[in-house]
Amino acid sequence: MLRQTKYLSSRYNEPDGWSLSAYERDGGYKQAKRVLGGMTRDALIEDMKAANIRGRGGAGFAMGVKWSFMPWPPKPEKPHYLVINADEGEPGTFKDRTIMEKNPHSVVEGCIIGCYGIGAHTAYIYVRDELHLSKERLWGAINEAKAKGYLGKNPFGSDYAVEVFVHTGAGAYICGEETALLNSLEGKRGEPRLKPPFPAQAGAFGMPSTVNNLETIAIVPTALEMGGDAFSKLSELHNLKDGGSRLFGVSGHVNTPGVFEACVGLTLRELIYDLGGGVKGGKLLAVIPGGSSCPILRADDLVSAPNEKSPLFPWNGKSVLDVPLGVDTFRALGTMLGTCCAIVLSDQACPVLAMHNLMRFYRHESCGQCTPCREGSAWIFRIMDRIVAGQASIEELDRLSEIADNIMGNTICAFGEGTAMPALGFLKKFRREFEQYILTRGKSSPNRLTLPGHFAGAAE
Repeated sequence: MLRQTKYLSSRYNEPDGWSLSAYERDGGYKQAKRVLGGMTRDALIEDMKAANIRGRGGAGFAMGVKWSFMPWPPKPEKPHYLVINADEGEPGTFKDRTIMEKNPHSVVEGCIIGCYGIGAHTAYIYVRDELHLSKERLWGAINEAKAKGYLGKNPFGSDYAVEVFVHTGAGAYICGEETALLNSLEGKRGEPRLKPPFPAQAGAFGMPSTVNNLETIAIVPTALEMGGDAFSKLSELHNLKDGGSRLFGVSGHVNTPGVFEACVGLTLRELIYDLGGGVKGGKLLAVIPGGSSCPILRADDLVSAPNEKSPLFPWNGKSVLDVPLGVDTFRALGTMLGTCCAIVLSDQACPVLAMHNLMRFYRHESCGQCTPCREGSAWIFRIMDRIVAGQASIEELDRLSEIADNIMGNTICAFGEGTAMPALGFLKKFRREFEQYILTRGKSSPNRLTLPGHFAGAAE
């Protein structure tokens, strides 16, 4: 049942919705004031655990649990840091920038609360450099909050100092990985670190740190105002361990692409046909459910009933289109929820060209630190180039799968899997189309369209 919400997006259409005055009209900063006014850290973390906020950046880790990993009490010689990941470089993903542009004060208030929760006095918001309006609006919100006494040495008259800074990244997709982001924040090359140690032990500048996705931190004031249990119960109709509301994106071949806010548990059918206005320019061919690194689901997968045996998966008998969009539900279906921004392909799209487009992006964005990823992503793209040029053989399809399989599990970070999983998904789901393309040198392919807009542009 479609249940739209207006927590983060309530001021999206207001001309001054990004300003402090608009934010305070809706009760902004009251929760930060309440927290700094005497709420205990234990009470705050327990409320956030009860809220069941799963990370909105892709991994889906429980935010309250992550906060509790920080060593306590903080030591003066080892200050804690809160780091917000707003790099948002995943093709097909564009939800975080809407918050930065249209509701930046929710991020600042979330940072104040988050700093208190993990024992930090400094928060860094890491934003990719191309998002110029996002950076401007965040700095504007920080300056407004500081002028009002909500940031600084004595926010809200308390003795708990909090400072928030915007740090600009250079536009490298790999810096969406938390440890590569930390390296970049420190002025080093944006390459992932070996773990352990994890950021909670040695993060920014070698100090205990928590890295949260921007949407994750922005929803904290809402969850705190409602109370963790009440916030979590927004998704109780679906019995998911993934509470509250979140932003859902849809792009590609739909009539009304965009970002929509709804209770966790929205279905793909509701996202594509109700909010997205239906498939544009043909019938549904396939969906990438949550950003380009998620394995693709083709139309016959989507209309079939799942065969998940777990008693925790009560949606057998429904089509995949009607399974609630949750971290665990889509894992059980052999794909991922990811950033919760679906990419829709109509039957006017060519899956071979779509994969070629994606592999160009991953080849370009590999940091090069791990040989399987560096060489594998380039090798996959070279073969895809040969396929599109009409020079490949059927045997090279098997080689593509072999290369992707050899990337899986053999790299420091998940970027390698983020390259291999979509490649394996396309090859598995569209093997017949790839064979036809090779045998006919692409001449009898029903179309030559890739995806329009953000997805295609991001892969260039």
